[in-house]
Amino acid sequence: MQNDRLSLDAIARHVDAKAEDYCALSDRIWAAPELAFEEHRAVAEQVAMLEREGFRIARNVGGMATAFVAEWGSGGPVVGILGEFDALPDLAQESGRTEHRPTMAGTPGHGCGHNLLGAGSALAAVALKDALEAEGIAGTVRYYGCPAEESGSGKTFMARAGLFDDLDTAFCWHPSVVNEVQTSSSLACIQAYFRFKGRAAHAAEAPHVGRSALDAVELMNVGVNYMREHMPSDARVHYATTNAGGNAPNVVQAFAESLYLVRSPHLPDTERLFERVKKIAEGAALMTETTVTVQITDATSNVLPNKALQEAMYEHMRRLGPPDFDAADFAFAEKLQKAALTDEEIVASVKPHDLSLRTKVLHDGVLTMPVREEVMMGSTDVGDVSWIVPTVQCHTACFAIGTPFHTWQLVAQGNLPAAHKGMVLAAKAMAATAADCLRNPDLIARAKAELKERNGGREYRCPIPDDVTPDDLRAKAA
Repeated sequence: MQNDRLSLDAIARHVDAKAEDYCALSDRIWAAPELAFEEHRAVAEQVAMLEREGFRIARNVGGMATAFVAEWGSGGPVVGILGEFDALPDLAQESGRTEHRPTMAGTPGHGCGHNLLGAGSALAAVALKDALEAEGIAGTVRYYGCPAEESGSGKTFMARAGLFDDLDTAFCWHPSVVNEVQTSSSLACIQAYFRFKGRAAHAAEAPHVGRSALDAVELMNVGVNYMREHMPSDARVHYATTNAGGNAPNVVQAFAESLYLVRSPHLPDTERLFERVKKIAEGAALMTETTVTVQITDATSNVLPNKALQEAMYEHMRRLGPPDFDAADFAFAEKLQKAALTDEEIVASVKPHDLSLRTKVLHDGVLTMPVREEVMMGSTDVGDVSWIVPTVQCHTACFAIGTPFHTWQLVAQGNLPAAHKGMVLAAKAMAATAADCLRNPDLIARAKAELKERNGGREYRCPIPDDVTPDDLRAKAA
C-alpha cells in the first residue's frame, strides 16, 4: 500500500529536519512565560511558524483569544495533536542553575514544561504534514493551540464548543522524568470560589453588629477537614484563602473568599463530593449569618485511556529508544540532584513508575506498559478530549529524576539540551502513531470501539456550567 511509506524511520527524518527550529521556538516561549488566557506571544510565535508551514489558522476559537486550530490537508482520517503553552505564577528562574535564582521576583515561569509541550506537539504536526505531502497521501492534520491548562481548563471550553467532535484520534504528550506511554487515568476535578458576604462593624465597640465573612471561611475549612474522614480515600480536596477580608483586625470582615479544588477518579463522584462541600459552605453561612455564592472556575473530566492507541505508540517508543543524552546532560542532572533535590523527592518521582530508577539521574530507557491500569493523582483537561475522541499520551524524559513539577528546579532545566532531546522524542512518537492511524483504518475503528465501551456509549457532558465563560475567569484573574 502507498501508505506503508509512512514508516517510523521516515517520520523520524521529517522530525529531525525541523527539530532545531522548534527547539528554538520552545526556548523563546520559555524566555517569555505567560499565564492562563494571556499567552499572546506564545500564540503569535506558533501561528507564525505554522502559517509558514502551510497550515490554515482558525483564531479565537472556543471564546478564547489565545486558543487556535491549525489545519493542513483535507478529507479523512482527521488526526489532532494537542499543544499547551501556559506558565505558572511566581516561578521565574535562571536557566542552568542549581540554586534558586529568580530572573525577576514575582513573575511567571514554565514550571510544568509547557514551552516544550506546545513546541513539541507543533513539531509533530509539521513533521506528519511533511511526510503526507512528500508521499501524496490524503488526510487532515490539526494542531490545537490550547490555553490555560494550569488554571482555566482551556480544552474543556474547546470541547464544549465542539472543536474535537470530528476528530478520529488525538495525541498529546507531557515533559517528564521518564520515558513511557501513559496508561493511567486521572482525577476529574471541579474548582470553585466560595465568596462570603457579611456585615462590617467596629470589632471592639460593636462586634455584635458585625457578621464576619472571615469566620465563615474558617468554619467552612474546619467542616471540610472533618469531612475528609468520610470521603473516599482516592478523592482529594485542596483549598486556599484568596481574600481574608483585609488587614485590619479591628474591623469585622464583611467579605472573604476561598478557592476549593475537589478531585475524584470519576466525574460523577467528583460532582457528589463537590455538592457536599457546597453544603458545608451553606452551613458556615448559616452559623455566621452571612451569605455565600459559588462560582465554578475550572472543571475537567477524568482521562479515558485507550489501549489500542497505547500499544501502537509503545511500539514506536520501544523502537525509538530513550533520548540520546550525552555526558554533559548526565553531569548537570547529577549536579542538580545533589544541590537542589532531596532523597524524598527522588523517590516520590519514580515511585509511580519504577523504584529502581531512584539510583539514576536521567532516565535512559523506556518503561514497559504496566498490566494494571492505575489512576494518576493529578488532573488534566486532556480528559475532556478523551471522552470525545480516542486519545493517547506519552511522557518523555526532559528533566533530572526527582525534579518536582511546578518548581524552580524544573524551570531551570526547561531550555537545556536534555529537555530538547526529550521533546524531539515525543514529537516522533506522536507523529508516528498518528501516521499509523492514517494508514490503518482498522486501528481507528478499534480505538473508537474501545472508547464507546469505556464511556458506556454516553455522550460527552461538559463539567463546566454553560453560564461560565472564559471571560469570567479572565476578569477574576485581572
